[in-house]
Amino acid sequence: MELDKFDRLLLNLVQEDAGRTSDSLAEQVPLSPSAIQRRLRKLKDGGIIQREIAVLDPRKADRPVIFIVGLEVERERPELLAELRRWLSKEEQVQQAYYVTGETDFVVVIASPDTTSYDELMTRLVEDNPNVKRFTTNVALSVVKRGLTLRMAEDDG
Repeated sequence: MELDKFDRLLLNLVQEDAGRTSDSLAEQVPLSPSAIQRRLRKLKDGGIIQREIAVLDPRKADRPVIFIVGLEVERERPELLAELRRWLSKEEQVQQAYYVTGETDFVVVIASPDTTSYDELMTRLVEDNPNVKRFTTNVALSVVKRGLTLRMAEDDG
């Protein structure tokens, strides 16, 4: 899908606040509100915009402790990896999970109410996924940057 400067500008704006109205967006994008609605629909239908979400403060949402976990698997058989992916995808505390190269096979970001909840989660992980060989845990002491924004260049060049 080819994106023009208006699409890229809209994408930048809705990443900052997906709840903005077409009228509000039209104040910054030189298009009519109806043209903006059509473009946003096209961007959703084309899979560029995957979903719209509300970003919560983990502390106020009772998930103040962030863990970054490296998982190492015993075997990289496709069916075992698929099973682990499904398990990670279903877990509420798992915020992000990446299959990676390097010393670990997966990097997982977990937002948990406390260390006890995290320990229970990891116990279930190992019990439900015997292919997990080991894991390492890092506790985030502070947030330097958190986000999923993909800044789009607004010019056509």
